[in-house]
Amino acid sequence: MNIQRAVTALSLRLPTAGGRLERFDLSVPKDFPERVSGPLNRIALAAAHMVVEPLAEVDPWLTVAPDWERTIAFREHLWDLGLGVAEAMDTAQRGMGLDWPMALELIKRSVAASKRRDGAVVFSGAGTDHLDPGDARSLDDVTRAYEEQVAAIEAVGGRIILMASRALARLAKTPDDYAKVYGRILGQVREPVIIHWLGDMFDPALKGYWGTADLNRAMDTAVAVINDNAGKIDGVKVSLLDKDKEIAMRRRLDKRVRMYTGDDFNYAELIAGDEHGFSHALLGIFDAIAPAAAAALSALAKDDLASFHDIFAPTVPLSRHIFRAPTRFYKTGVVFMAYLNGHQDHFTMAGGQESTRSTLHLAELFRLADRAGLFRDPERAAERMRCVMAVRGVEA
Repeated sequence: MNIQRAVTALSLRLPTAGGRLERFDLSVPKDFPERVSGPLNRIALAAAHMVVEPLAEVDPWLTVAPDWERTIAFREHLWDLGLGVAEAMDTAQRGMGLDWPMALELIKRSVAASKRRDGAVVFSGAGTDHLDPGDARSLDDVTRAYEEQVAAIEAVGGRIILMASRALARLAKTPDDYAKVYGRILGQVREPVIIHWLGDMFDPALKGYWGTADLNRAMDTAVAVINDNAGKIDGVKVSLLDKDKEIAMRRRLDKRVRMYTGDDFNYAELIAGDEHGFSHALLGIFDAIAPAAAAALSALAKDDLASFHDIFAPTVPLSRHIFRAPTRFYKTGVVFMAYLNGHQDHFTMAGGQESTRSTLHLAELFRLADRAGLFRDPERAAERMRCVMAVRGVEA
């Protein structure tokens, strides 16, 4: 792609607050890489979305029909950029359209694809989502549910991300209950896992995780569980959207345990780190900004901190917009970016989730993505945006 071609003549009308339409001129895209071969000094996992088949004869709120070819092709795109894949996680609509049987099929296909290429990394989400929280009667029920998913993923050669459990959040009464369940699971895993602490802004059913709504006390429990089992833990991903709490927790972890930032608001400074340490990354926003992430991380690996921040800085407003409250609807923005950038030919999601964000939200997303230089083909992005706006009543 010749990124030097003039694209400023490309323009369309986008809605603004108050019901007005305003002309928006697209800028020249940035020269981000399509492949990265050099070593990185941070581990970076992108929580990847799932592409659905828009022409399947299904009821989208009730049935998921994946487009497996495009779904795996997107993972190939992430691996080309030197990023790993966090599979069957929240970004893939786990628990919001993607159930456990379909998640396991996705994991099987992703792990198989990774084994066909050198250096491709996949960690996959193991949880308890096949267990209806209302049917769980005891902590043993929760433990058995975790064991079932862990065993299924390990059986296909997968590495584990131990996801937070809605059933555990409902049943556990004390911090010791969490220590008991996690201790039993960690005692059985074949390889070190990533622990995932997902805040209730992403999933309201996880409020009070680790036995209390007080995040400082919850952190005490989480750190104790993690450090007591450090030999079985690769790292911990924290998704609280609170950089100070992540930094505080990072400094308390056993030296064998990595911190993976899940902070889609403050990832740049957390990855850069400070004199006491840094965070690796496991981020949903890396799905949407993968080429920029690869370029920034490559610069960091060359000790070019100025370029690292220059690349990431304009992506942060976009990420904060995509992940704005209600945060659980961020997947809509991630898939919209994949559509605008040609990774799929439609803006259709499992569970009809493409409807969770407003027309104004999508318009601002488009502006911010353009300012970050993220449209690899501005003409295509503009045409697709016009189509979406037209369906929503905007003559762009």
